[in-house]
Amino acid sequence: MLALVFGLLYLVSGRAVSSQDVTGSRFVCNAIPPGAEPGCGYGPTGNRVQSSSPVEDELRNTIIQLRETILQQKETIVSQQGTIKELNSKLARCEAAADEMAQGKSRGQGSRRKEYGKNTMGDLPRDPGETIDQLGKTMQTLKGRLENLEQSLRLPTTNSSGASALTPLPPELRELLRQRLGALETQLLRKVAELEEEKSQLYNETAAHRQRTESALNSLMERIAELEKSNNAFKSPEDFKVSLPLRTNYLYGRIKKSLPEMYAFTVCMWLKSSASPGIGTPFSYGVPGQANEIVLIEWGNNPIELLVNDKVAQLPLSVSDGRWHHICITWTTRDGFWEAYQDGERLGTGDNLAPWHPIKPGGVIILGQEQDIVGGRFDATQAFVGELTQFNMWDRVLRPVDIMGLANCSAYMPGNVVPWIDANVEVFGGASKAALEICEDRAFDS
Repeated sequence: MLALVFGLLYLVSGRAVSSQDVTGSRFVCNAIPPGAEPGCGYGPTGNRVQSSSPVEDELRNTIIQLRETILQQKETIVSQQGTIKELNSKLARCEAAADEMAQGKSRGQGSRRKEYGKNTMGDLPRDPGETIDQLGKTMQTLKGRLENLEQSLRLPTTNSSGASALTPLPPELRELLRQRLGALETQLLRKVAELEEEKSQLYNETAAHRQRTESALNSLMERIAELEKSNNAFKSPEDFKVSLPLRTNYLYGRIKKSLPEMYAFTVCMWLKSSASPGIGTPFSYGVPGQANEIVLIEWGNNPIELLVNDKVAQLPLSVSDGRWHHICITWTTRDGFWEAYQDGERLGTGDNLAPWHPIKPGGVIILGQEQDIVGGRFDATQAFVGELTQFNMWDRVLRPVDIMGLANCSAYMPGNVVPWIDANVEVFGGASKAALEICEDRAFDS
């Protein structure tokens, strides 16, 4: 207890002595308000009672600038980390795609060829050139972004004058970015090279496929031409008939060959008809300026007539019994002499039929119709109804023995001006051609 009393007395005496030593001065200690800076004196009312020195102000400003620099560096590092993550993810995808492509290249080669060969008519996959251009643009874009990032990602610092400056990135980060950029560029260039090689291979395969297709088509066309030429539908080119079943103005046949200028002719044919009245016009030959240069016609109840240069001779023939008949007509310009044969027998002769008139060349031969103009304007009442075959024409008068041989099938003598072969006969409007061996059919008919 005494010690406590002496201690208090000592403190009281010490304060009194110190208050006497400092004349006119007192020190007041107050609590620092929240947010106030240390070393700044404030009075009881919160007013500043003691001003700071210039050195303290400079230190205070330096602290503030360092704090702001640290915050900016923190934000920059966060942004750099995000960008690096994004680049790493893209590079990882590129590496994964490259590895997958390298692993599947050998086994995918055949599958790509199969896929390219699915459409054999030439619909090809998308051109790899577009993909190459797109990858090139992507590479340039990424390269530009990395260069901008390299320029922009520099740590801000403060110089002695207090102005902010830029310093290069740390060597480790700079080298990492350069390596990443180089690896990405290498991957893209390798991908471009592979696509170029694939494009070249695709072009070669396409060219080879096109060549094979064209070769196959050419072979097919040649085969079709051979079939058309050989006429497999008929045993021989002359063993066929032309059928004209209706009396119309649009069913007819046409001989592709025309006639030269002639001073005599023989025309022979087999025909079969039961039309009434009149069998119509088995054939007609018209030239420019004269549609009735040569015509054989049975019209209405009139007998069969032969017209030469529109001059008429009546023939003593009768063939409308629905059976096959062989008829031949001869004519010569000398005195206009003519002959009419049926089934090998001469049934009539005459003269003064367009005497001294040469048969004009370059006309059109129509089977089954009478021509009012060259090659057309047919009249249905004059149309032939029935079947005909072995229409042959010579530029001379045949001997009776030759005509008999043709009629009894003991001789075969095609016309030297118009032979009866399939390639020379066209049919129109529903007329048809069918196989026929006339001698066998005639024997069965009789």
